[in-house]
Amino acid sequence: MTEAFNLKIPHGGYVLVGDGRRALVLRNEGHALHVSLKVQHLFEAPPNPPTREQGTDRPPRVRQGEHRSAIAQTDWHEIAEHRFAEEVAATLDRIADAIPALIVVAPPRALASLRHALSDRLKHVVIAEIDKDLTKLPIEEIGQRLTRR
Repeated sequence: MTEAFNLKIPHGGYVLVGDGRRALVLRNEGHALHVSLKVQHLFEAPPNPPTREQGTDRPPRVRQGEHRSAIAQTDWHEIAEHRFAEEVAATLDRIADAIPALIVVAPPRALASLRHALSDRLKHVVIAEIDKDLTKLPIEEIGQRLTRR
């Protein structure tokens, strides 16, 4: 069974559907009762291999008296996903005055990164945040899932 969210996306409202590697910015060219989402922008991140493939260093150790402890290794994969979210948010911020409403749809980690990267202007127009990965769905199905009653 597919999940429906019963949202009303106003005419001209935007939907950001993304994950840590891909993002779609969609605009509702229809109206709230008959949604017609059109792609405004597509973001594709460059290849981002797992951290274990990006670094070979062992975690450093710190000595405090007779005790030794390891410092957590840098997660390069996660850093790249945060940078990608910042790039998407910066592009949206350039057109923030033209966005009457924004719905953000992303898996939980990507949603947190996007939430942190959005400017205050954009945060004020966010009408819904949905923690789902819909990036691989056709655009028509994204609209149906968001507005199904």
